[in-house]
Amino acid sequence: MVFSSILFLFYFLPLVLITYFISGKRYRNLILFLFSLFFYGWGEPKYIWLMLFSTIVDYTCGKNIHTNILNHNKNRAKLWLFASIFINIGLLSFFKYADFIISNINSVFGSSIPLLYLPLPIGISFYTFQTMSYSIDVYRGEAEIQEDIISFGSYVTLFPQLIAGPIVRYMTIAKELKDRTINSEKFSYGITRFIIGLGKKVLIANNVGLIWESISKMEISSLPIMAAWLGIIAYAFQIYFDFSAYSDMAIGLGKMFGFNFLENFDYPYMSNSITEFWRRWHISLGTWFKEYVYIPLGGNKKGLLKQLRNITVVWLLTGIWHGASWNFVVWGLYFGIILILEKAFLLKIIERIPTIFKRLYTIVLILISWTIFAQDNIITGLSYIKAMFNTDNMIINDTTIYILYTNIILLLIAIIGSTNYPKKLWEKYRKQFKSLWIIENIYIVVVLLLSTAYLVDQSYNPFLYFRF
Repeated sequence: MVFSSILFLFYFLPLVLITYFISGKRYRNLILFLFSLFFYGWGEPKYIWLMLFSTIVDYTCGKNIHTNILNHNKNRAKLWLFASIFINIGLLSFFKYADFIISNINSVFGSSIPLLYLPLPIGISFYTFQTMSYSIDVYRGEAEIQEDIISFGSYVTLFPQLIAGPIVRYMTIAKELKDRTINSEKFSYGITRFIIGLGKKVLIANNVGLIWESISKMEISSLPIMAAWLGIIAYAFQIYFDFSAYSDMAIGLGKMFGFNFLENFDYPYMSNSITEFWRRWHISLGTWFKEYVYIPLGGNKKGLLKQLRNITVVWLLTGIWHGASWNFVVWGLYFGIILILEKAFLLKIIERIPTIFKRLYTIVLILISWTIFAQDNIITGLSYIKAMFNTDNMIINDTTIYILYTNIILLLIAIIGSTNYPKKLWEKYRKQFKSLWIIENIYIVVVLLLSTAYLVDQSYNPFLYFRF
């Protein structure tokens, strides 16, 4: 089940909200836990056991870590921490990377080990990182122990952010799991934020994705230069509006149930460098790797060489986290190399040039990265990059002109919508004209109606994050 579906919008969500609010506060975590399991089980019932197993493992490890720290037995606490990390990484590696590892062993050694063909449990990369963060934070003394396994289970399985993030650290919502307040203002904001996310996903991401889909099916070797650029620009908008939309919907749903999830995107395409881009894109993932990999490795406190090593390790893992394929590894290392170069000297140069050239530098590198990310293998990705710069091919053809002409308004909306200018303009005039709340409410209703109409009539509603 996904948020952008009639089933979720008009059946599941109303039912869970009604049940949640007519129940007493002491039962609300149980309600969320059960409905979250149903939500997940609707699409993957056979993997519910895996999520329950992760819940029990980290609940148990957390309790034993806490007990041994209280008893001043840090070595035993560390063993329980290692058990949590080993089991979580082991499950993630088995289900996500087993066939990738086997296929590479077969290629290198000429063996014929049969592949497992295991379906990837949806959201496993997200909830595995969440459960690990709990054990680590308890060990560090940064999070209180959760005595109630139902409350802990509701944290692990929490359906608003289960399948596409953001990655919510336990310490962020620990107090809200015990006691959370919901008022009309918070609930109203949650509805608004959810509908905005729904509109971004259904009206922008899905439609701009059709541009990428049509261009990506063309023969790459003869692809006109403008078509290649138009295709990858469309993909860049699709992945941004798709992923940020899920984060918007998750944050909105969280508000409806009394949780305050942290922001996951901050207009990343307005960045002036790749360093800034990764402070704005998938913030929760960057924060996770910073807190649990980069800083424990020494961060930037043990000299430049070790800092560069730490950056390389983080971006190698970031690439691998995104998928079991060499193109994701290359994609991660690509950004790691750029970030190292910026850290070493590029940022000093970038700071001196006009903003328009900073933005151009950043967006071109991002678009090149998406060609690697979007393709099934490295060779296809490199071929697509070649098409973007291949002067032997024609610059534009009639098909490209037609695609551009028929989608120009959509692309302009995507360009403007990926900046913070509409938000700043609206906030400026909303302070001056109090009656604008009427227009805002009309806008939200129109977005909901258009999104619903699209979901009823259209079959193209991809879930890009099934690989994660």
